[in-house]
Amino acid sequence: MPERRQSRRDKVIYGGVAEIGENGATRECVVRNISENGAHLEFSNVVKLPKEQMSLKIARKGRSFLAKVVWWRDNFVGVAFRDEAPVELPVSDIEERLRKSEQKKRQLQRRIKELIGEG
Repeated sequence: MPERRQSRRDKVIYGGVAEIGENGATRECVVRNISENGAHLEFSNVVKLPKEQMSLKIARKGRSFLAKVVWWRDNFVGVAFRDEAPVELPVSDIEERLRKSEQKKRQLQRRIKELIGEG
């Protein structure tokens, strides 16, 4: 199966909250992987999501995204982030340091792959 993603996704386990209705109804989910353009979400059970647009909040990244459902299978959902800039959520000092640490880790992993000839 050809890769259709525009950017590489990082495997993660983040808690997320998806707004699934116009009345503000939300469902907790687990973000399994994420990139600049989208994410793979897992819900505790089968969920019906709006196809046009939904809001996804990821506290650990300190961000909120507008997203469109691209695919779903049972309780697994793939979303593409909309072009609008993500909204920054207030984060504590430890969350901000953790986010920066994760970014640095990804940069170092890419650099190691370049050095050993895999990238």
